[in-house]
Amino acid sequence: MRLLTLIAPWRTESSRRGAKRRPGSKAGTKRRRLHRNPDWRFRRRVAVSALGALGFGGLIGLWSNGWIDKQADWARRSALSSTAEAGLRVEDVLVEGRDRTVRSQILETLNVARGVPILGFDPHDAKEKLERLPWVREAEVERRLPNVVFVRLVERTPLALWQNDGKLAVIDGRGDVVKGASPEAFASLPLLLGEDAPRHALKLISLLDSEPELRPRVASAVLMRGRRWNVQLDGGIDIRLPEDDPRGAWAQLARMQRENGVLERDVIAIDLRMPNRLVVRTAPGAKPQRGTSHDGEET
Repeated sequence: MRLLTLIAPWRTESSRRGAKRRPGSKAGTKRRRLHRNPDWRFRRRVAVSALGALGFGGLIGLWSNGWIDKQADWARRSALSSTAEAGLRVEDVLVEGRDRTVRSQILETLNVARGVPILGFDPHDAKEKLERLPWVREAEVERRLPNVVFVRLVERTPLALWQNDGKLAVIDGRGDVVKGASPEAFASLPLLLGEDAPRHALKLISLLDSEPELRPRVASAVLMRGRRWNVQLDGGIDIRLPEDDPRGAWAQLARMQRENGVLERDVIAIDLRMPNRLVVRTAPGAKPQRGTSHDGEET
Protein backbone atom coordinates (compact mmCIF):
# COMPACT_ATOMS: atom_id res chain seq x y z
CA MET A 1 0.00 0.00 0.00
CA ARG A 2 2.82 2.41 0.73
CA LEU A 3 4.32 1.76 -2.70
CA LEU A 4 1.04 2.55 -4.33
CA THR A 5 0.78 5.67 -2.25
CA LEU A 6 4.16 6.80 -3.55
CA ILE A 7 3.29 6.01 -7.17
CA ALA A 8 -0.27 7.37 -7.14
CA PRO A 9 0.71 11.07 -7.07
CA TRP A 10 3.00 10.48 -10.05
CA ARG A 11 0.16 8.98 -12.06
CA THR A 12 -2.07 11.85 -11.08
CA GLU A 13 0.65 14.27 -12.17
CA SER A 14 1.05 12.55 -15.56
CA SER A 15 -2.68 12.51 -16.19
CA ARG A 16 -2.89 16.13 -15.16
CA ARG A 17 -0.36 17.10 -17.80
CA GLY A 18 -2.35 15.38 -20.54
CA ALA A 19 -5.75 16.73 -19.46
CA LYS A 20 -7.26 19.98 -20.60
CA ARG A 21 -7.51 22.54 -17.90
CA ARG A 22 -10.70 24.40 -17.49
CA PRO A 23 -10.68 27.36 -15.21
CA GLY A 24 -12.88 26.86 -12.20
CA SER A 25 -13.44 23.13 -12.78
CA LYS A 26 -13.35 20.80 -9.77
CA ALA A 27 -11.02 18.35 -11.48
CA GLY A 28 -8.48 21.08 -12.17
CA THR A 29 -8.68 22.23 -8.57
CA LYS A 30 -8.15 18.71 -7.31
CA ARG A 31 -5.22 18.14 -9.58
CA ARG A 32 -3.63 21.41 -8.56
CA ARG A 33 -3.94 20.45 -4.92
CA LEU A 34 -2.32 17.10 -5.59
CA HIS A 35 0.50 18.81 -7.41
CA ARG A 36 1.11 21.22 -4.58
CA ASN A 37 1.09 18.50 -1.92
CA PRO A 38 4.77 17.71 -1.11
CA ASP A 39 4.00 14.52 0.77
CA TRP A 40 4.83 12.21 -2.14
CA ARG A 41 8.18 13.88 -2.75
CA PHE A 42 9.15 13.45 0.88
CA ARG A 43 8.25 9.76 0.77
CA ARG A 44 10.30 9.27 -2.38
CA ARG A 45 13.31 10.80 -0.71
CA VAL A 46 12.82 8.51 2.27
CA ALA A 47 12.69 5.47 0.00
CA VAL A 48 15.83 6.48 -1.92
CA SER A 49 17.67 7.16 1.33
CA ALA A 50 16.64 3.78 2.70
CA LEU A 51 17.92 1.99 -0.39
CA GLY A 52 21.18 3.95 -0.22
CA ALA A 53 21.56 3.09 3.44
CA LEU A 54 21.03 -0.57 2.68
CA GLY A 55 23.67 -0.44 -0.05
CA PHE A 56 26.14 1.42 2.17
CA GLY A 57 25.47 -0.98 5.01
CA GLY A 58 26.23 -3.85 2.68
CA LEU A 59 29.56 -2.28 1.76
CA ILE A 60 30.36 -1.76 5.43
CA GLY A 61 29.59 -5.38 6.09
CA LEU A 62 31.87 -6.54 3.29
CA TRP A 63 34.65 -4.30 4.51
CA SER A 64 34.30 -5.33 8.16
CA ASN A 65 34.61 -9.04 7.43
CA GLY A 66 37.69 -8.45 5.25
CA TRP A 67 36.14 -9.48 1.95
CA ILE A 68 37.08 -6.27 0.16
CA ASP A 69 40.66 -6.40 1.47
CA LYS A 70 40.99 -10.02 0.43
CA GLN A 71 39.77 -9.26 -3.07
CA ALA A 72 42.15 -6.30 -3.38
CA ASP A 73 45.04 -8.43 -2.15
CA TRP A 74 44.16 -11.19 -4.57
CA ALA A 75 44.05 -8.71 -7.45
CA ARG A 76 47.43 -7.29 -6.45
CA ARG A 77 49.05 -10.72 -6.18
CA SER A 78 47.60 -11.74 -9.51
CA ALA A 79 48.98 -8.61 -11.16
CA LEU A 80 52.44 -9.12 -9.63
CA SER A 81 52.42 -12.76 -10.68
CA SER A 82 51.74 -11.64 -14.22
CA THR A 83 54.70 -9.24 -14.16
CA ALA A 84 56.96 -12.04 -12.89
CA GLU A 85 55.86 -14.27 -15.74
CA ALA A 86 56.74 -11.44 -18.09
CA GLY A 87 60.32 -11.41 -16.77
CA LEU A 88 60.15 -8.83 -13.97
CA ARG A 89 61.38 -11.16 -11.24
CA VAL A 90 64.39 -11.22 -8.91
CA GLU A 91 67.32 -13.17 -10.30
CA ASP A 92 70.23 -11.67 -8.34
CA VAL A 93 71.09 -9.44 -5.36
CA LEU A 94 74.21 -7.27 -5.71
CA VAL A 95 75.77 -5.80 -2.55
CA GLU A 96 78.44 -3.10 -2.59
CA GLY A 97 80.41 -1.77 0.39
CA ARG A 98 80.00 -4.86 2.58
CA ASP A 99 82.92 -5.59 4.89
CA ARG A 100 81.79 -6.60 8.37
CA THR A 101 78.11 -7.24 7.71
CA VAL A 102 77.40 -10.93 7.06
CA ARG A 103 75.87 -11.61 3.63
CA SER A 104 73.29 -14.03 4.99
CA GLN A 105 72.16 -11.36 7.43
CA ILE A 106 71.62 -8.96 4.53
CA LEU A 107 69.55 -11.49 2.57
CA GLU A 108 67.49 -12.30 5.65
CA THR A 109 66.84 -8.60 6.21
CA LEU A 110 65.88 -8.02 2.58
CA ASN A 111 63.52 -11.02 2.73
CA VAL A 112 63.80 -11.57 -1.00
CA ALA A 113 64.25 -14.81 -2.92
CA ARG A 114 65.06 -15.64 -6.51
CA GLY A 115 62.01 -15.76 -8.74
CA VAL A 116 59.73 -13.47 -6.72
CA PRO A 117 58.16 -10.47 -8.53
CA ILE A 118 60.65 -7.62 -8.35
CA LEU A 119 57.84 -5.04 -8.43
CA GLY A 120 56.57 -6.48 -5.16
CA PHE A 121 59.89 -5.67 -3.45
CA ASP A 122 59.84 -2.42 -1.42
CA PRO A 123 63.26 -0.66 -1.53
CA HIS A 124 62.30 1.96 1.09
CA ASP A 125 61.28 -0.64 3.64
CA ALA A 126 64.45 -2.63 2.93
CA LYS A 127 66.60 0.48 3.44
CA GLU A 128 65.09 1.15 6.87
CA LYS A 129 65.62 -2.45 7.96
CA LEU A 130 69.21 -2.59 6.73
CA GLU A 131 70.13 0.56 8.64
CA ARG A 132 69.12 -1.21 11.86
CA LEU A 133 71.92 -3.75 11.42
CA PRO A 134 74.89 -3.18 13.80
CA TRP A 135 77.57 -2.26 11.24
CA VAL A 136 75.39 -0.44 8.70
CA ARG A 137 75.41 3.33 8.97
CA GLU A 138 73.68 4.09 5.66
CA ALA A 139 72.06 1.94 3.00
CA GLU A 140 70.86 2.54 -0.53
CA VAL A 141 68.52 0.00 -2.13
CA GLU A 142 67.37 -0.02 -5.76
CA ARG A 143 65.31 -2.18 -8.07
CA ARG A 144 67.30 -2.46 -11.27
CA LEU A 145 64.78 -3.78 -13.73
CA PRO A 146 64.19 -6.31 -14.94
CA ASN A 147 65.75 -8.66 -12.38
CA VAL A 148 68.39 -7.18 -10.01
CA VAL A 149 68.13 -5.84 -6.46
CA PHE A 150 71.11 -3.54 -5.82
CA VAL A 151 72.33 -2.64 -2.32
CA ARG A 152 75.05 -0.12 -1.47
CA LEU A 153 76.21 -0.03 2.16
CA VAL A 154 78.21 2.50 4.13
CA GLU A 155 79.48 0.65 7.17
CA ARG A 156 80.67 2.00 10.48
CA THR A 157 84.41 2.24 11.12
CA PRO A 158 85.51 0.92 14.53
CA LEU A 159 87.51 3.65 16.23
CA ALA A 160 88.08 2.69 19.85
CA LEU A 161 86.84 0.73 22.83
CA TRP A 162 84.90 2.67 25.43
CA GLN A 163 84.69 1.62 29.05
CA ASN A 164 81.84 3.09 31.05
CA ASP A 165 80.39 1.78 34.32
CA GLY A 166 82.56 -1.28 34.01
CA LYS A 167 81.18 -2.22 30.58
CA LEU A 168 83.09 -2.29 27.31
CA ALA A 169 81.67 -1.22 23.95
CA VAL A 170 82.98 -0.57 20.45
CA ILE A 171 82.47 2.99 19.19
CA ASP A 172 82.72 4.23 15.61
CA GLY A 173 84.13 7.36 14.04
CA ARG A 174 81.12 9.41 15.08
CA GLY A 175 81.31 8.30 18.67
CA ASP A 176 78.28 6.02 18.38
CA VAL A 177 78.23 2.64 20.07
CA VAL A 178 78.19 -0.24 17.58
CA LYS A 179 75.51 -2.44 19.10
CA GLY A 180 76.23 -6.13 18.89
CA ALA A 181 79.94 -5.68 18.15
CA SER A 182 82.21 -7.84 20.30
CA PRO A 183 84.88 -5.78 22.14
CA GLU A 184 87.12 -8.87 22.28
CA ALA A 185 87.38 -8.81 18.49
CA PHE A 186 88.82 -5.27 18.63
CA ALA A 187 91.26 -5.59 21.51
CA SER A 188 93.93 -3.76 19.49
CA LEU A 189 91.93 -0.52 19.51
CA PRO A 190 92.79 2.15 22.12
CA LEU A 191 90.73 2.08 25.28
CA LEU A 192 88.89 5.29 26.20
CA LEU A 193 87.48 6.05 29.62
CA GLY A 194 85.18 8.85 30.71
CA GLU A 195 81.47 9.52 30.39
CA ASP A 196 81.85 11.94 27.45
CA ALA A 197 84.82 10.18 25.88
CA PRO A 198 82.96 8.96 22.74
CA ARG A 199 81.95 12.50 21.83
CA HIS A 200 85.61 13.62 21.77
CA ALA A 201 87.07 10.35 20.51
CA LEU A 202 87.58 11.32 16.86
CA LYS A 203 89.64 14.41 17.73
CA LEU A 204 91.77 12.39 20.13
CA ILE A 205 92.49 9.64 17.61
CA SER A 206 93.39 12.24 15.01
CA LEU A 207 95.78 13.84 17.51
CA LEU A 208 97.40 10.51 18.38
CA ASP A 209 97.80 9.58 14.70
CA SER A 210 99.63 12.83 14.02
CA GLU A 211 102.79 11.29 15.54
CA PRO A 212 103.27 7.83 13.98
CA GLU A 213 106.18 6.99 16.30
CA LEU A 214 104.08 7.41 19.42
CA ARG A 215 100.76 6.08 18.15
CA PRO A 216 101.56 2.34 18.49
CA ARG A 217 102.56 2.86 22.11
CA VAL A 218 99.17 4.24 23.19
CA ALA A 219 97.26 1.82 25.43
CA SER A 220 94.41 3.95 26.76
CA ALA A 221 93.22 7.50 27.36
CA VAL A 222 91.09 9.05 30.08
CA LEU A 223 88.99 12.17 29.54
CA MET A 224 89.48 14.37 32.58
CA ARG A 225 86.41 16.41 33.55
CA GLY A 226 85.36 16.54 29.93
CA ARG A 227 88.15 18.98 29.08
CA ARG A 228 91.51 17.28 28.54
CA TRP A 229 93.12 13.85 28.15
CA ASN A 230 95.55 11.73 30.10
CA VAL A 231 97.13 9.26 27.68
CA GLN A 232 98.69 6.07 29.02
CA LEU A 233 101.49 4.49 27.01
CA ASP A 234 102.71 0.93 27.16
CA GLY A 235 104.79 0.38 30.25
CA GLY A 236 102.33 2.42 32.31
CA ILE A 237 103.73 5.86 31.41
CA ASP A 238 101.08 8.53 31.99
CA ILE A 239 101.13 11.51 29.59
CA ARG A 240 99.13 14.48 30.84
CA LEU A 241 98.06 16.62 27.89
CA PRO A 242 96.90 20.23 28.31
CA GLU A 243 93.40 21.48 27.55
CA ASP A 244 94.80 24.12 25.18
CA ASP A 245 96.89 22.98 22.21
CA PRO A 246 97.15 19.27 23.04
CA ARG A 247 98.46 18.58 19.53
CA GLY A 248 101.43 20.87 20.12
CA ALA A 249 102.20 19.11 23.41
CA TRP A 250 101.97 15.69 21.74
CA ALA A 251 104.39 16.88 19.04
CA GLN A 252 106.75 18.12 21.77
CA LEU A 253 106.76 14.69 23.38
CA ALA A 254 107.54 13.04 20.06
CA ARG A 255 110.45 15.43 19.52
CA MET A 256 111.84 14.70 22.99
CA GLN A 257 111.63 10.99 22.32
CA ARG A 258 113.53 11.34 19.05
CA GLU A 259 116.21 13.57 20.57
CA ASN A 260 116.59 12.24 24.12
CA GLY A 261 114.71 8.95 24.31
CA VAL A 262 112.75 10.27 27.27
CA LEU A 263 110.32 7.36 27.24
CA GLU A 264 113.18 4.89 27.63
CA ARG A 265 114.04 6.24 31.04
CA ASP A 266 112.48 5.10 34.31
CA VAL A 267 109.61 7.56 34.08
CA ILE A 268 106.05 7.03 35.26
CA ALA A 269 104.50 10.35 34.20
CA ILE A 270 105.20 13.30 31.93
CA ASP A 271 103.18 16.44 32.56
CA LEU A 272 102.79 18.68 29.50
CA ARG A 273 100.05 20.92 30.87
CA MET A 274 102.22 23.97 31.62
CA PRO A 275 103.48 26.04 28.68
CA ASN A 276 107.25 26.19 28.27
CA ARG A 277 107.74 23.70 31.09
CA LEU A 278 108.04 19.94 31.17
CA VAL A 279 107.71 17.86 34.31
CA VAL A 280 108.95 14.28 34.21
CA ARG A 281 108.22 12.09 37.20
CA THR A 282 110.49 9.10 37.59
CA ALA A 283 109.90 5.89 39.47
CA PRO A 284 110.99 5.81 43.14
CA GLY A 285 114.63 4.78 43.46
CA ALA A 286 115.39 5.46 39.82
CA LYS A 287 118.91 6.72 39.06
CA PRO A 288 118.75 10.47 38.43
CA GLN A 289 119.52 11.56 34.90
CA ARG A 290 121.31 14.71 33.88
CA GLY A 291 119.09 17.71 34.47
CA THR A 292 116.81 15.82 36.84
CA SER A 293 116.29 17.04 40.37
CA HIS A 294 116.37 14.71 43.38
CA ASP A 295 112.62 14.72 43.73
CA GLY A 296 112.39 13.00 40.37
CA GLU A 297 111.20 15.98 38.33
CA GLU A 298 112.96 17.27 35.25
CA THR A 299 112.41 20.85 34.17
